[in-house]
Amino acid sequence: MTIPSSPRQNHLLAALPAEEFARLEPGLELVPLPLGQVIYESGSELRHVYFPTDSIVSLLYVMEDGASAEIAVVGNEGIIGVALFMGGETMPNRALVQSAGHAYRLKGQLLKDEFNHSGGLQHLLLRYTQALLTQMGQTAVCNRHHTLDQQLCRWLLLSHDRLQSDELVMTQELIANMLGVRREGVTAAAGNLQRAGLITYHRGHITVVDRAGLEARACECYAVVRKEFDRLLL
Repeated sequence: MTIPSSPRQNHLLAALPAEEFARLEPGLELVPLPLGQVIYESGSELRHVYFPTDSIVSLLYVMEDGASAEIAVVGNEGIIGVALFMGGETMPNRALVQSAGHAYRLKGQLLKDEFNHSGGLQHLLLRYTQALLTQMGQTAVCNRHHTLDQQLCRWLLLSHDRLQSDELVMTQELIANMLGVRREGVTAAAGNLQRAGLITYHRGHITVVDRAGLEARACECYAVVRKEFDRLLL
């Protein structure tokens, strides 16, 4: 795996005005994020925020019985730890590494100090939070009203957007945990997509073969989320 050479591989950091980026840059620490690592547990105190570069982190809601379901994914377009600058001091959900890679870690106080300057960073993070809330709401709608095949297409497209490769290293068990369904359901849905020539799947490696075909098969939820991110952050 190639180690990212610059924090600018994260789109939020890349969009910062030069003066604001210069103030944050000395505090940015490159850290590895291995597959399955829990960055934060629900209720834990936020000490740092993370800007992913080539990794993807899932935000999961965890039930009392241990069951979980994904409410959003964050990759190089975003930040982990929005509760910190929105006025909270604890993480409301679990943050789990879905695709291994790296992120730049920043002490929470440094981010809050810069946020409170009411400059470019504040405006950028507020727009990002609006887009993230759209993704969360659309995920809830999708999980309630659309088929597992459609949910899997949405999930694969969101993940593909955040990677520099057509291949995702992901077990069916982990996908099932993300979607909040049984593993057998994911096996059937992945089989359907593979038979349709949209993906190939082998021993935890999913390769997107036909991106346009996935978009055509997905429900409208993916397009709604993508449009909102593009509108607010591009």
